Amino acid sequence: MRQIVLDKPGTFFERGVEAPSPSAGEALVRVHRIGVCGTDLHAFAGRQPFFSYPRVLGHELAVEIIEAPDNPAGLRPGDRCAVEPYLNCGACHACLRGCPNCCESLQVLGVHRDGGMQEFLTVPVRLLHKSDKLSLDQLALVETLGIGAHAVVRSGLASGDEALIVGAGPIGLAVFNFARLTGARIRVLELDSRRRGFIQSLGADVIAEPGNLRADVVFDATGSRASMEASFRLIAHTGRLVFVGLVQGPISFDDPEFHRRETTLIASRNSRGQFPRIIGLIEDGRLDTSPWITHRLSLSAVPQGFPALGSSPGLVKAVIEVDSPHA
Repeated sequence: MRQIVLDKPGTFFERGVEAPSPSAGEALVRVHRIGVCGTDLHAFAGRQPFFSYPRVLGHELAVEIIEAPDNPAGLRPGDRCAVEPYLNCGACHACLRGCPNCCESLQVLGVHRDGGMQEFLTVPVRLLHKSDKLSLDQLALVETLGIGAHAVVRSGLASGDEALIVGAGPIGLAVFNFARLTGARIRVLELDSRRRGFIQSLGADVIAEPGNLRADVVFDATGSRASMEASFRLIAHTGRLVFVGLVQGPISFDDPEFHRRETTLIASRNSRGQFPRIIGLIEDGRLDTSPWITHRLSLSAVPQGFPALGSSPGLVKAVIEVDSPHA
């Protein structure tokens, strides 16, 4: 079995290892698709918080079950699933309050623990979400969509609100898809003309400059300190600012203005309980992910092809196809 390991920032290598054996409550799965997101690109560049090397990347996964114990969900070998990559303890304050995404010892596949850039993987059965209808590409996008879905839930966005999404990368796209389900009026602020054109083709009201716009809810999906700090100036009085992206280091803002507007600042971490809802929405045709994937790599091409991926023209979303000789 092959693993593609990020040895240190900017350096991948391939190694051969034995296929893992599942522990109690785990399934052995074959990895078919791996979505590439900002977390992976930042890790490659050495700018990802909570990260250590060496690491096998990959947390946006579409898999096929090879071996599974008896389980309440009735999952069986051959089932295709999206993987919820958040490994929580179940016993800390956050977990006991029903917030496993904020577990005090949370580990995320591909970040704190080796992820899916390999042919086989063991994962807890409870983190597998089956669909008989979705394609492997669609299953690999469920985790990205979950980030946006959770952010919109956290925001309390409702019909009649004015919303502004800052950044039209994959996370901004995910926020947009769920924000428009609320009936709110949504605008997207994006500096890059190609990204503006892409999200505009999906029906978004896109702007390149905010002007005097002040929104009830602002979602910053950039992962840029400068953008996140500037977003405080885009909030209407009594408005809410949701940080969907994150950066290493502090964020600063003007406290008197923050108080004058009685702003609510919200952090949104990962996803909580959104996978079944997202799968259902795609199956019902209410979410269309077909335009998203613009670039593809085979697993064996990652060491050579990944370095240029972040600067690829027209990149919206890339997926890695696991070219397993065992498939």
